Amino acid sequence: MQKLHLVMGGRVKDPQGLEFVDLKAIDVVGVFPDYAAAEDAWRSAAQKTVDDAEMRYVIVHLHRLLEPDLPKA
Repeated sequence: MQKLHLVMGGRVKDPQGLEFVDLKAIDVVGVFPDYAAAEDAWRSAAQKTVDDAEMRYVIVHLHRLLEPDLPKA
């Protein structure tokens, strides 16, 4: 089974949260076939904004959203 992961980021209202300021300005880094590839892309994108506490990049487990009944293992 393919386990797709989305890497995206943007400016957040609170550095401790995940509420994005402007959804139209979200940086969609890409969709990746496995967690390792997504993590590499996330690290690269996050490193570019490391000095900006209001910028946050995340990995979204698309496979869990697409097929929520599958076991998480």
